[in-house]
Amino acid sequence: MNTKPLKVAVLGCGSVGSQVVRLLGEQAGDLAARVGAPIELAGVAVRRLDAPREIDLPADLLTTDALGLVTRGDIDLVIEVIGGIEPARSLILAALENGASVVTANKALLAEDGPTLFEAAAKAGRDLYYEAAVAGAIPILRPLRESLAGDKVTRVLGIVNGTTNFILDKMDTSGAGFEEALQEAQALGYAEADPTADVEGFDAAAKAAILASLAFHSRVTAADVYREGIADVTAGDVASAREMNCVVKLLAICELRGDAVSVRVHPAMIPASHPLASVRGAYNAVFVESEAAGQLMFYGPGAGGAPTASAVLGDLVTVARNKLAGTRGVGESSYAAREVLPMGETVTSYHVQLDVDDRAGVLASVATAFSEQGVSIQTVRQEGRGADAQLVVVSHPATDAQLAATVEHLRGMDSVRAVTSVMRVEGGE
Repeated sequence: MNTKPLKVAVLGCGSVGSQVVRLLGEQAGDLAARVGAPIELAGVAVRRLDAPREIDLPADLLTTDALGLVTRGDIDLVIEVIGGIEPARSLILAALENGASVVTANKALLAEDGPTLFEAAAKAGRDLYYEAAVAGAIPILRPLRESLAGDKVTRVLGIVNGTTNFILDKMDTSGAGFEEALQEAQALGYAEADPTADVEGFDAAAKAAILASLAFHSRVTAADVYREGIADVTAGDVASAREMNCVVKLLAICELRGDAVSVRVHPAMIPASHPLASVRGAYNAVFVESEAAGQLMFYGPGAGGAPTASAVLGDLVTVARNKLAGTRGVGESSYAAREVLPMGETVTSYHVQLDVDDRAGVLASVATAFSEQGVSIQTVRQEGRGADAQLVVVSHPATDAQLAATVEHLRGMDSVRAVTSVMRVEGGE
C-alpha cells in the first residue's frame, strides 16, 4: 500500500456532506485497503462556521473559504455536495484546473452546464464522477456509462423523485387528494417546505437530462426536457387509473426514436403489471431497455444523506484509484449528437375523460374527432346516465401533437360539456 495519503476536500456539510464525512472516518481502514492508500480529510468548506451540524468536526477542518480550500496545492480529490449552480460550478472548475479530481452529486449543474465541466476535466486530465446525482444510492449511471457501453440502449423509464412517488402512492392507497398527500409528505420530511422543484418536475427533469445524455451518447440539457408536474393530478385521475388496473407515477422517459431522442417528465398511467408500478413510498427505480441485454431494473432509496453518501464514496474510491495509477476514467461520450425531438413529435397514448350529453350519436362524434386527427381508439367506456354521463377513452399510440389537437377539438364540441381529465398512458408497449 502507498503510505502517502490522498487528501480530500469536501464542499458542503449538510445532510449528504455530513454523512460523507462520517463514512470517511468510520470506514477509513477499509477505504485505504480498497484504494491502495489512506484517504485523509483535509478540510470541509461550509457557509457558516457556527451552523448546527449532524456531525462534530475539529474547528481546524472547517473553513468558509471554499475557493482557497480547493486550490490548495496538496488537495488530490474534491467532493462537491453544496448543490445549485454557483458557486458550485466555479469551485469545480477551479479544482480541476488545480489538478484535483472531482466527485459531485449536483444534478442541477450537470443538467444545465455539464459539457463545460466535462471539457474542463478532459483538459486537466482529471476525473469528474457523479453517480450520486441521479437516484441516490442506486447504481444507474455507471451501468449506463460502462456496463452497457457495448450495447444499444433504446429506452430508460424511471421514477427518479421520491417526494412525488410518495405523494402519488399515498393518493393511490388512501384516496387522498394532492394537497392532503403533500402535507403528509412535508410532515414526514419527504417534501420541502417549498416543494416546487419536486412537484413541478424540475428535479426529475434534471435527472432525465443526465440519464438521456449517458444512454444515447448525446448532450441533453434540462432545457431540452419536456416537463409536467403532479400538482394537477386529482384523486379522480388516480381512481380512474385503478379502474384500468393501472397506477399513476411521475415518470422520466428517455427514448431512442430513429436517429433522434425523446426526453420528457410527466405523470402517466402505467399498467399494474409493469415493474415500476410496484415502487412504493419514497423509493426510486429506473427501468432500462437495450437491444442485447433486454430489460433491466435498478431499485432502491433515491435520496437521503446516507444513501447518497454511499454513491459519493463509491465514486471517490474509483477516482482515488485512478489518481494513484496516473490515469483517468471514462469521460463524456457525446459522439452521437442526436437531436432531441419536440414533445409534439413524441409518440404516446392518452387517457381522456369527458362529461358528455347523454344522447344518441355522441359516441360516434367523439370517435370522429379522434379519427380526424389520425388517432385510433383502443378502448372506450361510458359511465353514468343523464347529467352524470361520462365517456372514458384510451387511444392507441400517436404523436403528442395529434393527441393534443384531438383534445382541443373535443373541448369545442357541443356534445362535450367538459374534458375533465387528460393523462398519458405509458409502459404498455
